[in-house]
Amino acid sequence: MENRIDTTDLVRFVTAVFSAIGCSPEDAKLATESLVAADLRGIDSHGVARLSGYVRLWEVGRVNAKPDIKLIHESPSTGVVDGDSGLGLVVGPKAMDIAITKAKQAGTGWVSVQNSNHFGIAAQHAMRALQHKMIGISMTNASALVAPTFSIERMLGTNPICVVVPAETEPPFVADMATTTAANGKLEILQRKHKDAPVGWIQDSEGNAVTDPHALKNGGALLPLGGDRDHGSHKGYALGSIVDIFSAVLSGANFGPWVPPFPAYVPMPENQPGKGIGHFFGAMRVDAFRPEKDFFRDMDLWIKRFRNAKPIAGQDKVLIPGDPEREAEKDRLENGIPLLDTVLEDLKNTGLKFSIKL
Repeated sequence: MENRIDTTDLVRFVTAVFSAIGCSPEDAKLATESLVAADLRGIDSHGVARLSGYVRLWEVGRVNAKPDIKLIHESPSTGVVDGDSGLGLVVGPKAMDIAITKAKQAGTGWVSVQNSNHFGIAAQHAMRALQHKMIGISMTNASALVAPTFSIERMLGTNPICVVVPAETEPPFVADMATTTAANGKLEILQRKHKDAPVGWIQDSEGNAVTDPHALKNGGALLPLGGDRDHGSHKGYALGSIVDIFSAVLSGANFGPWVPPFPAYVPMPENQPGKGIGHFFGAMRVDAFRPEKDFFRDMDLWIKRFRNAKPIAGQDKVLIPGDPEREAEKDRLENGIPLLDTVLEDLKNTGLKFSIKL
């Protein structure tokens, strides 16, 4: 069953849990905003369903609730941040703010991050640039669940990319996507609903396409965007690799098969070459390229023209990246956030650890 929970109640509960593990009021607020924003935007795989996972990471000492986040290397337009094993939900927005500050001064700002953890949805961080009328970019590597094209070995994470572009009167362009055919969280949702996965999402331990959403537990792997070579999986593999290099090789974080796993019970990889999980953020001041008013005029025109493109039979309209999330947010702010019974029960059990009621 699905339960609708008021956003205010969920924010209160999640904030209290993050505070209970030792986060400062500011950090608890940041972390909560990231998780609840995912649910509001319809990205249920990265919302409050993951709260217990972050708590378990804290319990085993892999998350530092009171990190000393700092710049360890910088130039006028670039920087490297050490997240001190903090929640990626906290490290991410703080690093993005550094990129924005640098963009204000230099035109563009680029920050790579080491020693962090899972940072939630990429859009939450990239969209911080919108309040400054800037273009925002965010990406992160993740634990190895993805087999490169022609391989049975898990070498990459779902490694999402988000690019956010402001407009004047039109809503912003927000492209937030994994570089796999589907994110691992989508498999978790299918498992909760006892449904099969579409062909092209996963392969078994021998490299055969399967639809069992539990295949990863038996040595299988997620597939790069495209699913197989004939449908362009080499392109998804390349995109995921770019994210891994920008986020980790550039920052000194772990990359490829050495990235720390999200589940706290999964052993850490041996002989890790770096520190924690890596992220990469960018901010671009529009007027560093052309007059702001001209850009916004043309961006509005771009959005309107694509939105008015003739749809195929059976479809009402053409969507702009960000439209489905905006529609979900409008509904969920009005009617509450839908949570499956299993997620609601998990949240209540997490709250019991700290005597916090949902």
